[in-house]
Amino acid sequence: MSDPAAKPRRNLTWVVLPIAIFAVLVALFGFALTTGDPSRLPSALIGKPVPATEFPALAGLQEHGAPVSGFSSKSLADGNVSVVNFWASWCAECATEQGLLGELKERTGVPLYGVNYKDKPDSARRFLGRYGNPFAAVGTDDNGRSAIEWGVYGMPETFVVNGKGEIVYKHVGAITPDSMTERLIPAIEQAKAGPKVGSAVN
Repeated sequence: MSDPAAKPRRNLTWVVLPIAIFAVLVALFGFALTTGDPSRLPSALIGKPVPATEFPALAGLQEHGAPVSGFSSKSLADGNVSVVNFWASWCAECATEQGLLGELKERTGVPLYGVNYKDKPDSARRFLGRYGNPFAAVGTDDNGRSAIEWGVYGMPETFVVNGKGEIVYKHVGAITPDSMTERLIPAIEQAKAGPKVGSAVN
C-alpha cells in the first residue's frame, strides 16, 4: 500500500530544489561582486562550443585602406587558439584595457576578435582610432542578442577559445596587468598545449 504522504513530499521537493539552486547562484554572484573580483563569476559555457553566432562587420571600419571583416562562430574553430573581447565605446573600462589587449596579442601571438556591443558605428570607429585596434576582425552585436547567448554580464568581457572552438576561459570586467599575466596568458598557453579545459573561476 502506498504512503499517502509520499506524493506531497515529492511535490515539495520540486518546489524547494529550484529555490535552493537559485540561492546558491545568488551566493556565488554576491561573493564575486563583494570581493571586488567579477572574474570569479561562474560560466555555464566553459568547456562547451561557442554559441552559433554571426557578427557582421563594423560599418566603415578600415585598416590599411581595406575593410575590416566581421566574423562568425565558425571562424573560431579553425584549429588556432583565439581570444574574443566584447566591448563598447561608451564603456569606460573598455578604454582602460584596450592597450593591454594589444600587449596580450603581442605576448601570446593569438588572434583577437572584437565584438562591438550596442554601439553607434561612428562612435565605435572613433574609439578604435583613439585607443588602437588590436583585433584581427571586428564584429557587431547591435541588439545584444549574441551577448546573451554567450552569457555576457556586461562590458567588457573576454573569452579564450581553443582550436576546436570551445570556450576554455572567461574573464569578466576589464583586464588588468595582473589578471593578464596571472590568468589570461596561462589560460591561452594551456589551450595551446592541449585539450584540457580551464576554468573561469580562479
